[in-house]
This record gives sequence, structure tokens and C-alpha cells, in this order.
Amino acid sequence: QVRLAESGGGLVQAGGSLRLSCAASGRTFSTLNMGWFRQAPGKEREFVANILWLSGRTYYGDSVKGRFTISRDNAKSTMYLQMNSLKPEDTAVYYCAVGIGSTPGGYEYWGQGTQVTVSS
Repeated sequence: QVRLAESGGGLVQAGGSLRLSCAASGRTFSTLNMGWFRQAPGKEREFVANILWLSGRTYYGDSVKGRFTISRDNAKSTMYLQMNSLKPEDTAVYYCAVGIGSTPGGYEYWGQGTQVTVSS
């Protein structure tokens, strides 16, 4: 199995930046896809971004395009989310997830989440 650990969350003012990290351990050799999701109070889980591990192709949710950048370090089995121009609407718990290919585009492993709070 895969263990995921998010870090880098915190409190920031609108317009500021944060960089989230997701470190994966365990059977990371089977990783095909890593992604970020978030869940704000009173809302359902939302897709933020993902990266295909081998090709490096990235995808972003419409609400974060142009502001967030996802990247990976294959040797360290670590994924990052650089968040710029943060808005109060970005306030949420951010979760890291790993897909191993059981279902195309699916995710089998999830981290515990890290809180991001953006003040107005």
C-alpha cells in the first residue's frame, strides 16, 4: 500500500502564496497518477489538479487554472502544489491522492489533508 503525507498548509492573506507538498511512501513504484483535491466547509470535494507520473502531463480545475502549478519529483516520490494569487474561495482542506491504475483516472490512496485558510 501507499502512505501519503501532506504538508505546507496554513493561514495566508488574499493574494498571497503557499506551497503544498505530498510525500508518498510504500509501494510507490506502481504510482500512475497523483492529484490534489480540496473540500471547503459546506461543499463537496473538488478536483484541483493532477499529474500523470510517467509523462508529467498535468490537468487543472477551472477555478485554479493560471494560479496553481502542480509538479513532481520522481526520485523522491513527492508531489507539490504551488498556489499563487490565493483567494478566500480557496479556503479548504487539501488532500493528496494516488492512483495505481485500478480504474482509469481513479485514486486508491488518500492523505489526511492539510488546512489552507485564505483571509480577505
